[in-house]
Amino acid sequence: MSNPHPSAENENEGQRIISPFAQTTSSIHTTSSKSQKNWSLWIVSSLLALVIVGIVGYFVYKYLNDPYRILKAFPVDTYLSDYRSLAGVKFKADLKVAADLGWKAETGHLMVFTVDNSNRPIVVMIPPKLGGIYFTKGQNYQASIEVGEGGLIYADSCDKE
Repeated sequence: MSNPHPSAENENEGQRIISPFAQTTSSIHTTSSKSQKNWSLWIVSSLLALVIVGIVGYFVYKYLNDPYRILKAFPVDTYLSDYRSLAGVKFKADLKVAADLGWKAETGHLMVFTVDNSNRPIVVMIPPKLGGIYFTKGQNYQASIEVGEGGLIYADSCDKE
């Protein structure tokens, strides 16, 4: 390959510079900061993954242990038009306490609730086994209810929301 500027080649030969380090050899050692960065990246990534798995696991656990997840929502309008079609079927209901009609030790509480999807009141019998729950007007509960004989609604379980 020929130089397009032969005169520039001749000029550079006369001004040749020799480096004082030309005869020395050197080696470059990698510093440990790069490996420390990799380790810290792995540790942070692992902790983040553990946190995400923990959060997902918590919500899956909570979902699978929800006793109301397999029940259909209580159809208030169907119940009020003809309760016999719903007799013996369990439903979930989001209830809001409207009034307490009375309590008898061997029978339980007779309560008036409104259901989330309707403002029409329904009467629910709270059995003595759920007697540890103290209902206050305006509080919200999630319950498993069943329409019994004569159209009276019985609560099988009840949890405060």
